[in-house]
Amino acid sequence: MQIVSSLTDPTQAAAAQAQGARIIELRFDLMDGDPVDMVRQCRKACPLPVIATFRSAQEGGQYFGSPEEWAKKIAPVIPLVDYVDIEQQFARQAAPVKEAGKTIIASHHSAQMMPLHILFVLEQELRSYGDIPKIIVTPNNEDDLIDLIAFTRAAKKPICTGVMGASFRYARAILPLFGSELVYCHTGEPTAAGQYSVEEFVALQKLLS
Repeated sequence: MQIVSSLTDPTQAAAAQAQGARIIELRFDLMDGDPVDMVRQCRKACPLPVIATFRSAQEGGQYFGSPEEWAKKIAPVIPLVDYVDIEQQFARQAAPVKEAGKTIIASHHSAQMMPLHILFVLEQELRSYGDIPKIIVTPNNEDDLIDLIAFTRAAKKPICTGVMGASFRYARAILPLFGSELVYCHTGEPTAAGQYSVEEFVALQKLLS
């Protein structure tokens, strides 16, 4: 399990590393300015691997463009980063990222929970173009959360699972215990409701270990 610090300010990368993050996510959809400059600022601040993300409005972010526009926006930063987050709707734009040898986080964020058999189908679909499937859902109750834990444990690895919203925030700390590869936290401004700070998660990890 690796702690990802999801940032809206690349100058906070050094602080994220000092707090215990092992990967930096740059949320370009929440930033103003040139993404290339943002990556360079981040690289100057710390040596951690970098994820490039333009999260779409459909999946909780602030990117409103088409898949073709997404491809144009991501192209300049591909050589500069280590991972690229590619939502399922952008899967046809994955070829240049693969050709560059970058790790693809194939992501899907849902405002609802899915039945277990659908989760396994979705995992296969995401794995068809990506290296690490990332499936984030919104449980309605504890039974949904138990199903998500069961899926995480049974799924082929690597896998990343998580929850949207603050209702089942504690699931963010539990899912890594059952095999989720990445846990997204924040340093400074949260990029999603319910996120733990890197410092909070490091403390939780020590208590749960």
